[in-house]
Amino acid sequence: MSSPDVPTRGPARPGPYIVAGILLAIAILVPLLVPVYSIDQPRLAGMPFFYWYQMLWVPITAGMVGVSYWLVTKEDRRRREVARGARTEEQEQ
Repeated sequence: MSSPDVPTRGPARPGPYIVAGILLAIAILVPLLVPVYSIDQPRLAGMPFFYWYQMLWVPITAGMVGVSYWLVTKEDRRRREVARGARTEEQEQ
């Protein structure tokens, strides 16, 4: 049983959170730049660029969200293991 004074996670490394934030920002901001892709040409199977470009971003965004989730959960797992290791060392002393 842990007391409130015992941390449940070790110190965080900023790298994974920064990369996840950048990926999520790209996934959100690029589709909002409508003037960049509000054109008719080139067409793909008769579909104007405006529509197929937006549809292209659906799997791209899903991939970016998936990678972000993986990075953050991997870092969280590492931080929990660090905290468990510190608690184990405390108990041994």
